[in-house]
Amino acid sequence: MDNLLTIKQASVWASKHLGRDVTPSNISYLVQYGRIPKRGDNGRVLVDKLELQAYYRKHFSTTEDRWKQKLGQDLNWHLSFSDCKESERTKHVHRLHPYKGKFIPQLVEYFLDEHTDEFKKEAYFKPGDIVLDPFCGSGTTLVQANELGINAIGIDVSAFNAYISNVKVSHFDLEDIKAEAAKISKNLSEFQRQNNNAAFEQHLLEKLKEFNNKYFPSPQFRFKVRKGEINEKQYSKQKAEEFLKTYSKLVDEYNLQLRQPKEDTFLEKWFLQPVRNELDFVFEQVKGIENIKTKKVLGLVLSRTMRSCRATTHADLATLKDPITQTYYCRKHGKICKPLFSILGWWQRYVQDTIDRLEKFSNLRTDTYQRCLVGDSRNIDIVSNLKDKAPKLAASIQEEGVAGIFSSPPYVGLIDYHEQHAYAYDLFGFERNDDLEIGPLYKGRGKEARDSYIEGISEVLLNSKPVLKEDYNIFLVANDKDGLYRSIAERAGMRIVREFKRPVLSRVEKDRSAYSETIFHMKEK
Repeated sequence: MDNLLTIKQASVWASKHLGRDVTPSNISYLVQYGRIPKRGDNGRVLVDKLELQAYYRKHFSTTEDRWKQKLGQDLNWHLSFSDCKESERTKHVHRLHPYKGKFIPQLVEYFLDEHTDEFKKEAYFKPGDIVLDPFCGSGTTLVQANELGINAIGIDVSAFNAYISNVKVSHFDLEDIKAEAAKISKNLSEFQRQNNNAAFEQHLLEKLKEFNNKYFPSPQFRFKVRKGEINEKQYSKQKAEEFLKTYSKLVDEYNLQLRQPKEDTFLEKWFLQPVRNELDFVFEQVKGIENIKTKKVLGLVLSRTMRSCRATTHADLATLKDPITQTYYCRKHGKICKPLFSILGWWQRYVQDTIDRLEKFSNLRTDTYQRCLVGDSRNIDIVSNLKDKAPKLAASIQEEGVAGIFSSPPYVGLIDYHEQHAYAYDLFGFERNDDLEIGPLYKGRGKEARDSYIEGISEVLLNSKPVLKEDYNIFLVANDKDGLYRSIAERAGMRIVREFKRPVLSRVEKDRSAYSETIFHMKEK
């Protein structure tokens, strides 16, 4: 009994044992996912200190060593930011909308701020400077520049990426957002009462809870799987088929139409008919908002809601496989799960989350200028495009010049940047420029794709030069396993003065194997 600890006591003990912060949530995760057995009774969750110690002995203490053995001893663990909690890596507006390929704000902050340490011997930027991100993505560089009092310009060939970035750095009337969002939620609730999908989903949830409690008790089920006492594949297949009879009966009872009549577009293929009806309803409501800034931020909330309501399994949210219209066994949650039949819950959750995040950022932001332009960084005239949209920033560039670049270009053959937000392009009608992406997934990783990549990235650097100061600093974050960046620097008339190789610990992809990226520091040749 002396070894039994509450979750909070276990977190205190583990923090001292490991020499780093271990939260009660970290301990709860280990119990929930069967890494350590749950002890205790009468509803109390306890863990055995000796079992926790054995788990850490086996799984934790050698992470840095294991990664260095795979990726090389030159890995800079200082830049892993392993001490940052998820809430810090996704702080305030950085998590307004999902984005595949996003770098963490701490990495941007490390290179943009004025601190120095044993690895960073000098400060490269200072408050009042202007920084450029020619592959702006979801705007991480713009947001962090704002926090640090640095002006910033972003450029992205994707109109939706620019939309995300500009919402993050805009000023809003939060009271107007709250009022408009509440009005839409109320109208959506009324819309649901005229249909039967919400009642169906509630009934289904009750049946699932009863079934899962009986056949997939948590955390006992996961623990038995890990101990080999249950064959997960066989057992889950049998139980999933068993529950489908209940599911089909409910669908018939509520006379629910699941599929849309056509599947020609992403919007038609990847959303169940009841969800599509609600998305169209809310979109019409958002279009009717008079305040353009409120309209944009609630449009982004709707897009985030859409992504969460696609007809897919929880395990395939990052990389879609096939549309799903029925219940299924979910390995991620260790039980039978279901697709979504209504959007109200996610809409309300994301409305509140967005308001909270905008409020937090409003308390940190500085009085500086940030703007993301839609365009091709290989040939866009930055100053001319800024003159209408951000004239003060355009004037500052002409007077002072841009101090440097901090950016994460696309990796060769890894992501189709437009396709990852295909649902938003379908609904909002943004123009797609897939053919202007550099190194997209659909072009592969062959020699032709790599040569095209070298040409594309170097042209971006060359096109940026006219606005850069003479003694500029350029930082490009890349996983250069094909060794392309020396050719890129050479072609752009630059030299690589230093490389910072860092481990990437938090990835959204299923592949969680050891992975690193390099921050190339370049200057004029």
